[in-house]
Amino acid sequence: MPSHVSVSKIVPDPWIRRSFDLAGMALRVLVVDDNHNAAEALVAYLSFESMVCRVAFGGLEAITIGTEWTPHVILMDISMPGCNGYEATFALRQDRRTSETIILAFTALNDDAEVHTYLADHSFDGYCQKGQPPSKLVTLLMSFAQ
Repeated sequence: MPSHVSVSKIVPDPWIRRSFDLAGMALRVLVVDDNHNAAEALVAYLSFESMVCRVAFGGLEAITIGTEWTPHVILMDISMPGCNGYEATFALRQDRRTSETIILAFTALNDDAEVHTYLADHSFDGYCQKGQPPSKLVTLLMSFAQ
């Protein structure tokens, strides 16, 4: 797909094209968001989709859980106090345990050009705009499986 085409702000944009092989295992997803209610609601939904999920309520917690648990995918909020999503992603990319983990920006940004400007240089594998139907997020998550 050409990089200038936007499909409902949920399709992976191959800034970096990583993938994973589930090999019969459940998809492990780390949801990172400082909004506790939103994070827990998303984890509940993804769990109903047979995914194994954990939640981190900030960037520092994401680094700790991400490196200890090694999820297949990290959904990373961008605007968080303390350690934001950019800083957490940078730290995760520096660790050999998470350097190849798929990290998706989970953001309220709604302009494709703005998203590309702010996210393309921060080692994200794609993004999902907050507010999209959860079923579309599931499709995005599974698009990285081999």
